[in-house]
Amino acid sequence: MEKVISTNRKARHDFRIEETYEAGIVLTGTEVKSIRNARVNLKDSYAKVEGGELFLYNMHVSPYDPGNRYNHEPLRTRKLLMHKSEIGRLAGKVKEKGYALIPLKVYFREGLVKIELGLARGKKKYDKRRDIAERDHKREIEREFKEKKLGKIG
Repeated sequence: MEKVISTNRKARHDFRIEETYEAGIVLTGTEVKSIRNARVNLKDSYAKVEGGELFLYNMHVSPYDPGNRYNHEPLRTRKLLMHKSEIGRLAGKVKEKGYALIPLKVYFREGLVKIELGLARGKKKYDKRRDIAERDHKREIEREFKEKKLGKIG
């Protein structure tokens, strides 16, 4: 059972997601409590392979209100947990083909916090405009279909 806490909707607008991966994340106790309260923001965050390990940057986890002096730093770098072979494969793709690792969502699976990472390539401005135009076109078709359907019934 998967309980989604936060999604990065901007990522699908700015990037073309080619593959997705699931990673665990190393957190402190106050971070987990804050994430349970959905006080996490993935905007402008990214993952990077350094020294054979995977790290997540710029993920904002708000400080836990009842937490005292043991509270965490909101924007600290967090280590992601994946198999060594997967990290090696990701490092090769990011280095070779100009991809980026973007977190798409944060969720709980069996009581553990997980991150869905997307292997992404940036979209050009005209690609974004084309996507918006297609979405508007689909919405218009759905609206016309709905009106016809309601007109026949009534």
